[in-house]
Amino acid sequence: MVKLNHIQHIGIPVLHLQNSILFYQKLGFKNSMYATYNYKEGKGNVAMMQVGAIIIKLYQLPPNELYTIQNRRDGHIDHIAFDVEDIDEAFNTLKSNHFNVVENEPKYLNFWQKGCKYFNIIGPDGERLQFNQILKYE
Repeated sequence: MVKLNHIQHIGIPVLHLQNSILFYQKLGFKNSMYATYNYKEGKGNVAMMQVGAIIIKLYQLPPNELYTIQNRRDGHIDHIAFDVEDIDEAFNTLKSNHFNVVENEPKYLNFWQKGCKYFNIIGPDGERLQFNQILKYE
């Protein structure tokens, strides 16, 4: 069995890398690496966006590739969930900063021992980012 330590990064194909970099920077991520890579007949671009131990790899295929959200060949990620300490504070901060928040308020789920609360935002390429607080005993 392979020993897994933690998620190393999550790769998200994007249509406009610079727009996505700016979006993730507004969430507190820093661009910790930028590079080009060879892909078939052209060069693509990639940025590793990092906050703490969380790394999201944003990559854009070369311009000569026909590439849209609808015809991704490598599949889709349903959502990426970020753990937060205060769901209400996170919700109010993102809402007041004009992020595309899906829910009208954080929603409760009967998960874990005491439940959890979550809400989602939508990124520039349709990716769903979830903010989640596991409720603790008080």
